[in-house]
Amino acid sequence: MKHTALLVFVLLSICAPSNAHNVGNAITWNREISRIIYQRCASCHHDGGTAFSLMRYQDVQPRAVDIKEAVLSRRMPPWGAVKGFGEFRNDQGLTQVELELITDWVDSDTPKGNNPNTLPKEPRLDKLPIYKIPKNGIEIGAEATLETGVTLDGLFPLTIPPGGSTKIVASLPGGETIPLLWLYEYQQGYQHPFLLRQPIDLPSGAVIRGVPSEAKILLIPGRKSKPENRRVH
Repeated sequence: MKHTALLVFVLLSICAPSNAHNVGNAITWNREISRIIYQRCASCHHDGGTAFSLMRYQDVQPRAVDIKEAVLSRRMPPWGAVKGFGEFRNDQGLTQVELELITDWVDSDTPKGNNPNTLPKEPRLDKLPIYKIPKNGIEIGAEATLETGVTLDGLFPLTIPPGGSTKIVASLPGGETIPLLWLYEYQQGYQHPFLLRQPIDLPSGAVIRGVPSEAKILLIPGRKSKPENRRVH
C-alpha cells in the first residue's frame, strides 16, 4: 500500500510541471481570438456598426457560447457558401483552424491572457465600399447555355430563396464539370459578390446548372470578355 501511494505521488510530481506549461500555452483573447475577431467580424461588429460590438474582451466573453454556435453553423460571418466548392479571392468565411481556435477557447472558459502586450491594436474601420453591379453582367435563372464564350470572374446572387442549398456548376461541351458556387445559409440581407480566385474561361455551349427557377444569379465577366460574349439561352 505504501509503495502504491509513493508511486502515485511520483507520477503527480512529474505531471504537475507539464500541466503548468499547458496553461501558459492556452488559447487567449489577447493573442489568438482578438485577431480573428478583428479580421473577420469587426467590419460589422463595432461601436456604431451594423451589429453589436465585439471589439473588446468584455463585449465578447458574455456571448462566447453564442458566438461558438454561430460560427460552427456558418451563420457568422455571413459568407453564405460552402468552402472548397470553388475558390474565391474575397472569401470571408472562417478557416477550419480559426473554427478550432474559437471552439477550444470557449471550451477552455475564455481566458483573456495575462500579457496585454500580445493584444493587437484595434483595426481602423473605414466605411465598407458598396459593390457596383457590372453593366455587362449575365443574368441567369434556372439552367442556361452560353451561346458565346465568356471569361468568368465571379458570381453575384441577385435573388436567392431563403434557406436551402444551391449548388451551381458549369458543364462544358467536352463533358467536364466545373464547380462554381455552392450557396448555403446565404442571407439576402448580406448580399455580396463571390469573386473567383482565378478567372474561368467558359466556352460557347457551356451550360450553367443548379440555379433554382425562382432565383437570379449574375455571372460577372472578366476583362477578357467582350460585350458580344454575353448571350445565353
